[in-house]
Amino acid sequence: MSSMLLFAAVSNVPTTTPWNFSIALIMIFANLFAFIVGYFAIQKTGQGPSLPLPQLASKKSFGLPELLATASFGHILGAGIILGLSSSGIL
Repeated sequence: MSSMLLFAAVSNVPTTTPWNFSIALIMIFANLFAFIVGYFAIQKTGQGPSLPLPQLASKKSFGLPELLATASFGHILGAGIILGLSSSGIL
């Protein structure tokens, strides 16, 4: 009985799309979109350590916490887009 349940659980695993250039472009654009949105949407910037990179010509300082937050959001957004497009058959 338990082997039948295990087989049922293993046999219904969905297949994922293998990595290719179009998936990479989707992830890159999702992260760029998240960085742009995060740059303008995050209210209190510069609370943590700063990045050793030149900043944009504004009074906002885009530091390490902002970078990690926007990169995390971008990867979540990109994974959702990729999984949605894969399951609908577009990718």
